[in-house]
Amino acid sequence: MPSPASLSPAQAAARLAEFTVIDVRAPGEYASGHVPGALNVPLDRLAEAVPALKAASARGSLLVVCASGVRSTRACEILADADIDAATLSGGTSAWESDGHGLDRPEGGPAAWPMERQVRLAAGSLVVAGLLVGRRFPAARWLTAGIGAGLVYSAVTNTCGMASALSRLPYNAPRTGAGLDATLDALQR
Repeated sequence: MPSPASLSPAQAAARLAEFTVIDVRAPGEYASGHVPGALNVPLDRLAEAVPALKAASARGSLLVVCASGVRSTRACEILADADIDAATLSGGTSAWESDGHGLDRPEGGPAAWPMERQVRLAAGSLVVAGLLVGRRFPAARWLTAGIGAGLVYSAVTNTCGMASALSRLPYNAPRTGAGLDATLDALQR
């Protein structure tokens, strides 16, 4: 399968009005700052949004965004399998902001950490816990081995089960708005 089209932040900013921008991060990440006009469709809910995204793509181009470009590339692959053409923002919102473009941030409420940072904290904590507890109970070292195997699997498949689980935690839940249903309604119009 060919790689999806990738736009630099400067290219995307110059054509932003042409796109329906879809942010595939967890709702908490999205609420902590997103490309102006972006609609939130979390990657783990993308399949249920395919009909609405197909309708939106019939009216114009889709630009898919995440924090670094990894999840948006995966989302573009999923959309391509559903015959929906979409481009990804190279480097994600991190590159967008680093390039001097502003992010929309809702008022109030603490910002959620980016998902990659949450995964590093969770995986690192579980590895340390497995090693420490493993000094007393050697079988606990299997936790460390399991986390290591999961990280290898994540890298090889370009998926992340831990990120999917973490995205369901309360601090990653939507902070404002009606959530995915309102987004899907907006995409259908």
